[in-house]
Amino acid sequence: MNWKAILYDWGGLNSALFQLVYEATPPILIPLAWIFSNVLGNYWTAPLVMLGLWAWSRSTAAADHALAIRRQLLQFVIGFGIAIAIASILKFWLDFPRPAAVFGHLNHVLGTVEEHYSLPSGHSTYAALVAGALWPLTGVRHRLALVAYVVLVGWSRIAAGMHFPADVLAGWGIASGSLALAGSLLTMLASAWRLTRLRAIGIWYGLAAAVLFGDQVAKAAVSLFFGYGDQVAVTPFFNLVHLKNNGAAFSLLAGAGSWARFGFAALALGVSIWLIRLLRQGVSKEGLNKSTDHALMR
Repeated sequence: MNWKAILYDWGGLNSALFQLVYEATPPILIPLAWIFSNVLGNYWTAPLVMLGLWAWSRSTAAADHALAIRRQLLQFVIGFGIAIAIASILKFWLDFPRPAAVFGHLNHVLGTVEEHYSLPSGHSTYAALVAGALWPLTGVRHRLALVAYVVLVGWSRIAAGMHFPADVLAGWGIASGSLALAGSLLTMLASAWRLTRLRAIGIWYGLAAAVLFGDQVAKAAVSLFFGYGDQVAVTPFFNLVHLKNNGAAFSLLAGAGSWARFGFAALALGVSIWLIRLLRQGVSKEGLNKSTDHALMR
């Protein structure tokens, strides 16, 4: 018996639990599964969560609470980047079959039939990330709602015939580990970055670092697991395709030679350094610090 049969198949229990949940879901609950799977548990809503946390921190009068919200925002951004990178690598590396490939035709409530990349459930990963980021900021009642949210998103992926229970559990584990790692990184960098006095500008530094990290990991994963020109249908309107762009946006100056590539890189680096210098100069001024503190306290 190999490791997959023990850790993933659970000796057949994984498939049995899937069939139990899938077949026991009554038709009246199908719209609820669609909402939690397509809307509330969709990782494309991550920018809305980030914007919501940022707006919450701006509208909070208590300075300590506003700082705590901004810290959770940073932890969510970094954890999201780590979790998506890990989940993407595992999907393409393991390429476990989805229920549709194991059991044949299923009545998919989402209108799509996917057969590859079952482990882990990306939607379950995202739901656990959101709940984990909000957990320290909420009370008992809201935490119960967060638990229900995570469970319902996981249930919806099984009821929709998209994932096995093991995929959902793996997603929860990846999210928990990613948030813990992000929290550890923030703690280790607290003294250098003066995290206890972090201002709104630090959020954008963290976001830029997470985007850069996620971009490089995604490119490396595609280059490693995809042949040139290969494509994988993720949703009915979104495919992953291995293509190369040697120019700027929309392949601008793609045939201009290596000078264009290095020229654009140097230009981007120069503009970034200039902007960072302006931001640091502005933040270091006492007057701007006071106005920033006043704005954050509003």
